[in-house]
Amino acid sequence: MKIFIGSDHAGFQLKEKLVPFLKELGHEVEDKGAYDYNENDDYPDFVKPVAQEISKNPDSTQVRGIVLGGSGQGEAIYANKFKNVRAMTYYAPSRGEVSIIKDSRGHNDSNILSLGGRFLSEEEAMSAVKDWLETSFSGDERHVRRIAKLNI
Repeated sequence: MKIFIGSDHAGFQLKEKLVPFLKELGHEVEDKGAYDYNENDDYPDFVKPVAQEISKNPDSTQVRGIVLGGSGQGEAIYANKFKNVRAMTYYAPSRGEVSIIKDSRGHNDSNILSLGGRFLSEEEAMSAVKDWLETSFSGDERHVRRIAKLNI
């Protein structure tokens, strides 16, 4: 699978750990920046190129995106403005964290995972990414019908 990844300063260090992790899992990774730590950068500049790629290729079995920021909230809000993008935010591993990841894929066919770099350890992020990548969309008629209603 091809994974596009992008992050601002708040998720930069975590992104730098996730890129080799994703490659070790056998994925093709395209880093959309930031390429250097800059505490004054803005997350939309790095979310946009990831969301544009997913918008052009919404088939989540072939292509997915990962964006990172402080909480992941703003990143997901911005990514979801692009047609065919279904970004989900993950930043707080607590009760039910695995089901949140798996439901976002199984029910919503999420194609961008937005991570909160200030809330996740490296291990928590890697576990979430692995679960998200390994979970398939269920294809249930009710979920297909609901997803079709998202593109307005």
